[in-house]
Amino acid sequence: MNFRVSTQREEPEINLIPLIDVLLVILIFLMVTTTYSRYAELQINLPTADANKPEERPNQINVAVDGQGKYVVNKSTVPFRSPDNFADELKRAAGGTPDPVIIINADAAATHQSVINIMEAARIAGFSRITFTTQANKK
Repeated sequence: MNFRVSTQREEPEINLIPLIDVLLVILIFLMVTTTYSRYAELQINLPTADANKPEERPNQINVAVDGQGKYVVNKSTVPFRSPDNFADELKRAAGGTPDPVIIINADAAATHQSVINIMEAARIAGFSRITFTTQANKK
C-alpha cells in the first residue's frame, strides 16, 4: 500500500539577478580604487612630500630618470652623454618656448648625480625654472 500522495516536484532554479548585482558592485569597486600611472615609460617610485597640487604650466619639459640612470625627456628616451649634449636635448624639447619649467621626475632610488646632471644641463641651456615631482604622503 502506498499512502503517499504523488506530488510533482518542481525543478530547482538559480536566480541570477542577485549574482549580477554583486558582480556589478565588485566591478564598480575595482574601477574606483584602481590608480593609473602617469609615466608608463619608466617604472619609478617618486619620493614623498607634503605639498599643494601644482598649477598647470603650458611651457614645461618633463624629464624623468629611473634608478638605473635611464633618462626620458617628454616621453622619449634620451641617452645621457654629457651635460652639454643633454642641454641640447632640453633646448630641442623646449622648441621656441622662452624659459620653460623643467619638471624633474626622479625615482626614489635614482642617484643624486643623475638629478644633478639634469640640473646642470638646464643651467647650460639657460633654463632657470626647475621643479621636482613627488607623490603625496599616504595617511
